[in-house]
Amino acid sequence: MNMKKIAYIVLAAMTVLSTSCVNSGKEAAETKAPITKPQITIEGGRLTPEGLWAMGRIGTAQSDIETGWLAYTVSYYSVEENRSTTWIRVCNPFNEMSVDDEFVGSEPAWFGASGWLAFIRGGKLYLRRDGEEIAVEGAEDIEGFLLSPMRDKIVLIKQVKTVPSTVDKYPDLPLATGHIHEDLMYKHWDEWTESAPQPFVCPLEITYYGEGERIKTAKVGKGVNILEGTAFESPMKPFGGVEQLAWNPNNEELAYTCRKKTGLDYAVSTNSDIYLCNVGRLMNEGVTDERNITEANKGYDTNPAYSPNGEWIAWLSMERDGYESDENRLMVMNLKTGEKRFISHYLDTNVDEFVWYNDSVLLGTAVIQGTVHVWAMGLEGWCAKLTEGQFDVSIGSVTDHYAYLLKHSMREANEIFVLDVAKALDKIDGYTDLTQLTHENDNIYDQIERSTVVPRWQKTTDGKQMLTWIIYPPHFDPNKKYPTILYCEGGPQSPVSQFWSFRWNFMMMSAGDYIIVAPNRRGLPGFGKEWNEEISGDYAGQCMRDYFTAIDEFCKEPYVDKDHLGCVGASFGGFSVYWIAGHHDGRFKAFIAHDGIFNLEMQYLETEEKWFANWDLGGAYWDKNNAVAQRTFANSPHKFVDKWDTPILCIHGEKDYRILANQAMAAFDAAKMRGVPAELLIFPDENHWVLKPQNGILWQREFRNWLDRWLK
Repeated sequence: MNMKKIAYIVLAAMTVLSTSCVNSGKEAAETKAPITKPQITIEGGRLTPEGLWAMGRIGTAQSDIETGWLAYTVSYYSVEENRSTTWIRVCNPFNEMSVDDEFVGSEPAWFGASGWLAFIRGGKLYLRRDGEEIAVEGAEDIEGFLLSPMRDKIVLIKQVKTVPSTVDKYPDLPLATGHIHEDLMYKHWDEWTESAPQPFVCPLEITYYGEGERIKTAKVGKGVNILEGTAFESPMKPFGGVEQLAWNPNNEELAYTCRKKTGLDYAVSTNSDIYLCNVGRLMNEGVTDERNITEANKGYDTNPAYSPNGEWIAWLSMERDGYESDENRLMVMNLKTGEKRFISHYLDTNVDEFVWYNDSVLLGTAVIQGTVHVWAMGLEGWCAKLTEGQFDVSIGSVTDHYAYLLKHSMREANEIFVLDVAKALDKIDGYTDLTQLTHENDNIYDQIERSTVVPRWQKTTDGKQMLTWIIYPPHFDPNKKYPTILYCEGGPQSPVSQFWSFRWNFMMMSAGDYIIVAPNRRGLPGFGKEWNEEISGDYAGQCMRDYFTAIDEFCKEPYVDKDHLGCVGASFGGFSVYWIAGHHDGRFKAFIAHDGIFNLEMQYLETEEKWFANWDLGGAYWDKNNAVAQRTFANSPHKFVDKWDTPILCIHGEKDYRILANQAMAAFDAAKMRGVPAELLIFPDENHWVLKPQNGILWQREFRNWLDRWLK
């Protein structure tokens, strides 16, 4: 349910979710031809669902320190074939991004000074340079990899079976589909938990032709599983990748992230740690020689990274166990003295990602007042903001001079920009212009009139200031009246920053001549710790009053059609819609709830990550002496169905194991039994999102049809 974690672990809020591939990175394993960039004509000058799905989705940007070349990924979708392909492009950023090579694959990583690129295709590892491609023998069925600094070792991430299957228990029933479980965490996000990703450290053998740099063969030797014989995860499900592991510069130590818990212990705790493993002893002697450097901290510790000189290690850390939306702090430790420093304390917000720029400076991104920007942070305790504007950025990679950023906003999808870090650090205010390198979707933007996004500060019922984004439709005329939509964010603690989503897309929503009101209500990061934490244990409190403030204050504008207001949202936003439906006093004429919680008592037992339910709901509903929990469950939306009187569309995916689909079914049934107009849209093959192209088009059509039916 926590969208913030998804947004920034996998990469930049809704943008990164939208880059997920339908085929899970195994496009080339198919016999079908790869999907190429669609050519599309958009009629009417407004963004359409088909135009949205024709856009290229840029995912990663990896620069080669030695050659200066850039490798990035872009995914294309075919609505007709209901699948996608991810391509890797190798470009010269200093020669107008001239494309040197383009091929199907994912997870690009530069192999070394010789200009070879490592990547995954169909679960296999390959090396490629100038169109010449070599399959790495012994590197199959992998989900990720991490090359050592000397390129003589490699970590391969593989799924390892952790629980016996039904057929293991009953070999004579090979066609039985039942799952048998005896502990919690039997399901997670969108899968039945039967395996865990684990890191195998392997020798990497490369042979060359003669004395040159041309590779002849590449082979991975027998690996050692760091977590052999356990059911632990590294990287951690459901969204962790190789960013949760790191080699130190001397090639002999590996830092890895792990929550060494299973079952009920796993389900109620976020306590993960950073372990430093002596790879030499592990591979040569079979001895596990490691130390836990974050044992004293009881919350999430993730994403270790060594300084270039190997003297320091940095990582992201949350302080409190069970609180997955705690402040994500950037920590560093001196590996010689053991001294630890909390170097992002002055930001008073989450650090979403970071990289080392040099031995004493780190670059990180953080959301502050509705936008995500790059900050430089020094080991000595200083900080400087390096980017500024009405957009969000995430860091692709850095060299000794530049940072390659993925930049997006509510008006445009990811494009790659370059930041001159040295120049920015030399300036007094720290800001410098970004240079755009890619123009992936200009063919779409050139055909449409985009909406205008304006920040608006509103006074809340408790006298504070709230940032609300107002999205005006194309060709907005202040002399007309427009139906207006209140957007309710999920998370509950994910920011309403300048995100771009390929589903909850504000350009699409406003293209129907709607004004969108998107408030950063209580419980969102970027406005200080107190603001962020005010929602936990109080779902029906100030955050809901903030929603009403956002729409009521904006309705004072003469161009708002106050008789035709809608309210929409997903996840916690879906909960918000269900709750507002019983408390809105006639404000709204239509509701849309996607993957929302309708019955909090059932959610407490149904969801898989129990730490979330314990922290955010306040505890168990049967604990009558727990005042916070009792307040939470007393405000469950299902208890106010007697007040429902407004048409509602309920949407859900049956593979959503975070919030089960029966929540939407129950809400729909309740509305129909109350005589309230309602519609149910169920996706049997989708999880907490809608990832398949034709389902995505269906979602957009039903979304628009429902709003048009009741608000126009």
